[in-house]
Amino acid sequence: MANEPITGRADGVSRRRVLLGAAGTALSGLAGCLVRGEDSGLDGEIRIDGSNTVLPHGAVVSEEFQWRNNRVVIPVRGSGTGAGFQRFCAGETHIQNASRPILEGERDLCEQNGIEYLELETALDGLAVIAHPDNDWCEYLTVEELAAIWESGSDVETWSDVRPDDPNFPDEEIELYGRDPASGTFDYFTEQLTGEIGNIRSDYSASSDTNVIVRGVRGSRHALGFGGAGYYYENEDDLKLVGVDAGDGDVEPNRESIESGEYQPLTRSLYTYVRTDVFDREEVRAFARFYFEEIDGEATEAEIVDPGEELAWTQWAARRVGYYAVPDEQVRAGAEKLEDAIAEGRE
Repeated sequence: MANEPITGRADGVSRRRVLLGAAGTALSGLAGCLVRGEDSGLDGEIRIDGSNTVLPHGAVVSEEFQWRNNRVVIPVRGSGTGAGFQRFCAGETHIQNASRPILEGERDLCEQNGIEYLELETALDGLAVIAHPDNDWCEYLTVEELAAIWESGSDVETWSDVRPDDPNFPDEEIELYGRDPASGTFDYFTEQLTGEIGNIRSDYSASSDTNVIVRGVRGSRHALGFGGAGYYYENEDDLKLVGVDAGDGDVEPNRESIESGEYQPLTRSLYTYVRTDVFDREEVRAFARFYFEEIDGEATEAEIVDPGEELAWTQWAARRVGYYAVPDEQVRAGAEKLEDAIAEGRE
């Protein structure tokens, strides 16, 4: 599903589920024939791949840009963070979306192929711990309890193993659901909880599709899972959100706790990597800058901009698809970092 490109502008409903569903359709046929929008004089193709998680955000930014520059074609794919980096570091794509920072082996591959890049933080996400709605014993889990449940070699089999002193935790086996090892979400979750990427028990139900995890958790009263917080809010009638206690009380992921940095350690940055060798192309420079430009009045109708709030396109797009906006200072830092890279590349 996620390997098909998204092109064109989505009018009306724009939640992540709709965008990901559109990725499975034959929208690639629109490439080169976008007839609506404005002709700015720019043209060309900008190829984007990478994280399935970041796919909706990248798609919305590209849609808005293409509406204003309708001769620029930007197919956006979501083959996964790891698979996307393989293509990006081979020079097959111009921009890489990632739900985690680039790894050492990927940096080495880019270096071997002479690919230099710029890393930009463009959105925030919170990883949610989810349970069945009939779970009436677990309101929160500590970071230590989560690590004990998920780490490799865990001896936690039942809910009562998690908190033995709590008589409300039943002696019932926990059914576990989470993302698979090809996912940047998997990498982040395991590293934050256990201190090592990939340190996870082998007997959980792994999937590349968070919707599969949602279905698994809502199908069993004793289930527990993890995935992007946006998936919980799309299914909150069928799921229970479990708070996370990092030592200062339990916190649930929402706009306030994620954008303020209060929800820890499962708030993460989402990234956009741009090859610096393509900054000699005007359409690439314009598109990269577009992320950090202030939105125009047309975009405020989505009711995701608070009164008096001024958002850049990357912040607006994050909220529009159910993610969270990076802080204003991060937008300013990203814009400055981008301009420095563009200037250096054109010297």
